Amino acid sequence: MLLATEVSFSRGHHLFEAGKTDRNVYFLIKGIARAYCYSEDTELTFWFGSEGNVVLSYNSYVYRKPGYEHIELLEDAILYQVPGDALETLYNQHIDMANWGRKLAEQELIKTEERFISRQFRTAAERYTELLQQTPELLQRVQLGHIASYLGVTQVTLSRIRAAIR
Repeated sequence: MLLATEVSFSRGHHLFEAGKTDRNVYFLIKGIARAYCYSEDTELTFWFGSEGNVVLSYNSYVYRKPGYEHIELLEDAILYQVPGDALETLYNQHIDMANWGRKLAEQELIKTEERFISRQFRTAAERYTELLQQTPELLQRVQLGHIASYLGVTQVTLSRIRAAIR
């Protein structure tokens, strides 16, 4: 049984749209993606994924309900696409794969918790410095407007932070 299909999409393609149910799971081989929501006519970026990351709409995959996020490719991308039902079947039939899925979910939970804590307790300058330390390649590959949104600041504020750090 073929589980994963290699797919390619161009920059700007949306893998997931808010309000729609899509249970596909993607493994990002080449490219970068971002997840965002709208808040009062503003896009709020809350996640970036690059090579090696798993991309999915959690609400769609877990609860079979419409997702709340848009997930957009910021570069031309190559991904492996796995239907959610096929992945669940694999988990049910192979304990090693089920354990791998559990470990992956645990790692994503920790990353989400770290982002939440950072957003609540660190200044924008500290969050930017943290981003530089953990994923410096983002600054080369992602528009500053998306970085500013991710940090929860305007582009002007981000420019000031960057100038102060140099």
